[in-house]
Amino acid sequence: MKKPLIGITLDYEESGGYSKFPWYAIRENYLTSLQVCNAIPFPIFHEKNSVEEICNLIDGLILTGGNFDIDPAIYGEKNLDSRTIKDKRTDFEISIFKEFFYKKKPILGICGGEQLINVACGGDLIQNIKTNKTKIINHEQLNPRSETSHKIYINNRTKLSNIIKKNEIMVNSAHHQAVKRLGKNLIVTAISEDNIIEAIEHNDHPWCIGVQWHPEFLITNEDRSLIKNFVSLSSLNL
Repeated sequence: MKKPLIGITLDYEESGGYSKFPWYAIRENYLTSLQVCNAIPFPIFHEKNSVEEICNLIDGLILTGGNFDIDPAIYGEKNLDSRTIKDKRTDFEISIFKEFFYKKKPILGICGGEQLINVACGGDLIQNIKTNKTKIINHEQLNPRSETSHKIYINNRTKLSNIIKKNEIMVNSAHHQAVKRLGKNLIVTAISEDNIIEAIEHNDHPWCIGVQWHPEFLITNEDRSLIKNFVSLSSLNL
């Protein structure tokens, strides 16, 4: 069987660090996690004029995370505690999400990618979890990101519960923002012990799931099950 081609959004920097000129970047395990699950990763540059052609080419889409935040102005708020803003990346990701969503092809949002899905669907975000007075979990974990750090609870009768087949799992955690008000036709599929939304999915799409953790590390069997299911559904578009 032909392997599905999975588009993966890249991070972007104007200059500094790797190069004095603008550059793209992606953590290796975003790619290798797909390769070991029998898919071909396809990193995507940020060019809105190519969105339709890219969406016709790829079979699945992963919206990745990164060390930046979505501009709160997009969801109608002032910047209260958002960090680095990357307008070009966010604008492109919203554009490709909407086009891919229209085509009804599988979409997986990871960490900031989950937040992007929510904002693109009309929702908003908690700009800083540390202002949550009920906080009992450090969502920017101190131990290595290749290890789990806290438990989440998965809602029954959701796509995520059908994939993972457990009500509780351990996940890693690397974020200071989270979904607040849900976007249109999105539902909560998992929460943490301090009631932070850890996963969402869309009711009006065959496979559109966002998770707040990083399953691409493939730390647990549940991480692997999620990536494999995403790949298998993407292969149906071949």
